[in-house]
Amino acid sequence: MKETFSKIAVFQYSSEAQIIKSRLEAEGIEVFLYDQFTVDTDPLVSNAIGGVKLKVWQEDEAKALEILNTISEYSLDDNGHEIECPVCGSQKVELFTNVRGLKSMFFFLFSFLTTALPIYTRYEYRCETCKQKFNLDE
Repeated sequence: MKETFSKIAVFQYSSEAQIIKSRLEAEGIEVFLYDQFTVDTDPLVSNAIGGVKLKVWQEDEAKALEILNTISEYSLDDNGHEIECPVCGSQKVELFTNVRGLKSMFFFLFSFLTTALPIYTRYEYRCETCKQKFNLDE
């Protein structure tokens, strides 16, 4: 039997898949998510079942892959431009959170002991090329 769908992406969580699904649907491509509800029910089985599969009709595969390639995998500023590393100028920059510092440690301990949320976190960027960590407000 001939396969009528093409798997174009796999995601660990359905929230990631939903974002890409919305983007493709905005471009007029019909999208199907497989194993979405299984992963939503128990996220720990995501790796065991191969994640959430994003599939499209075979005739839409080329257009869908072209759209996927235009989506940046790296961090963007408020104006939609890719963030550049201040050290090496690379645009391969990702956003990370950390709980370092006295304020972060205090809120972490408070949240842990009282089961209250949210935990205070600091955000910083890390360049994938030179591994430099930095903040935008520096």
